[in-house]
Amino acid sequence: MRAGLARAGRGLAVAVVVIAWAAIAHYTSALVDESSWGALLAIAPFAAIAAGFAWQSPRRGAMFALLAAGSFALALVWPTLAHNVGWLYFVQHVGTNVLLAIGFGRTLAAGREPMCTRIARAMHGTISPALARYTRQVTIAWTVFFIATAAISCALFAFGTLEAWSTFANLLTMPLVGLMFVAEYLVRLKVVPEDRSSILDAFHAYRRASSTTGTAPVNER
Repeated sequence: MRAGLARAGRGLAVAVVVIAWAAIAHYTSALVDESSWGALLAIAPFAAIAAGFAWQSPRRGAMFALLAAGSFALALVWPTLAHNVGWLYFVQHVGTNVLLAIGFGRTLAAGREPMCTRIARAMHGTISPALARYTRQVTIAWTVFFIATAAISCALFAFGTLEAWSTFANLLTMPLVGLMFVAEYLVRLKVVPEDRSSILDAFHAYRRASSTTGTAPVNER
């Protein structure tokens, strides 16, 4: 009981953080002319990822020195960044979706196991040929989704208003991702009814699969 309440509490806390981040991102990128806090929020994910890579690097000292130099350079151009927060969020949004598209798409190459197949295998141990074929199609669907999201973001940023782009990028992207998960789950119940794993199960399996190196070929007969 307590474990269930704890999981629910953590899920609610994550949801609140995601909604708050999206609202602040939309406000600082589209509705105000300048925001140092908005620029800091936009740069924070990149800084966290860079710090993680630096910490795991065998040349940790050199990497952190490079990060310090980069931070100094950002400080020099900070007024410009604070006046162009929308550009920072644009780079973040498009870059994230392009990297996800590459991450999913590269697993579709010959001799590799599609990302969603690997996740299914991490959940079930062994999977049927039908589930293997289905999860390959799901991997293709997610790849197309991320490519389309990046393309729409670029088109709105280049030809639309900043408010329209920010609404799509900051307010609609996460709900669209959620709809993709729900749609995939409903389709899976019809196509492969033996697999009734939840979105949360898939998330935990994805974390386990991401911690492994390499991919195994798919045996689809």
